[in-house]
Amino acid sequence: MIDLHSHSLLSDGVLIPSELIRRADKEGITILAITDHVDPSNIEQVVPRTVEACKSANAYWNIQAIPGAEITHAPIELIPALVKKCRELGAQLVVAHGETIVEPVPEGTNRAAIDAGVDILAHPGLISSDEAKLAGAKGVFLELSGRKGHAYCNGHVAALAKQMGAKLVFNSDAHAPGDFCSSDLARKMIQGAGVGEVEKVFQNSKELVERLIR
Repeated sequence: MIDLHSHSLLSDGVLIPSELIRRADKEGITILAITDHVDPSNIEQVVPRTVEACKSANAYWNIQAIPGAEITHAPIELIPALVKKCRELGAQLVVAHGETIVEPVPEGTNRAAIDAGVDILAHPGLISSDEAKLAGAKGVFLELSGRKGHAYCNGHVAALAKQMGAKLVFNSDAHAPGDFCSSDLARKMIQGAGVGEVEKVFQNSKELVERLIR
């Protein structure tokens, strides 16, 4: 199981990064990305600390930890610079907090994040056809979310991704140990979103990881 969206107490999770990684390992996750929320106020503190935590875990444990960041509730005008800054600070994976219907994310965030070339647009809510098409063209993966609330639009996201040629990944968006999804639950949630080729979604995660570590 690959999970490319999780949070430690470096943002709004409840565990320090090393414990989050250990808990994921015990849940059967083989590759975990830590993607704490960042904006201009904390990016220079969060990303380097995430990089260090993942480096330590990878040196001693079997699970592969990927340092990332989730650009969250930022002004859309700042998103390109924040994506660049994340990568400069060592984030291997850059996620954008999409326009979920359960939070007041600035309108236009989905499009700005796709244009800026994030790796994953997380829980993109009622994403438009044009945005899904652009994501497919730019190689931005759209997320099916395992998190309550964000998951409400999984069916819409899956349908548009299929129609417009965008690739899907499934992530837990875990903030606490009990938030991780087993592979069985993930499969059921993907099926519940109307996706016929469930294994293709898992393969997309593998493809993205291979792209990140090249």
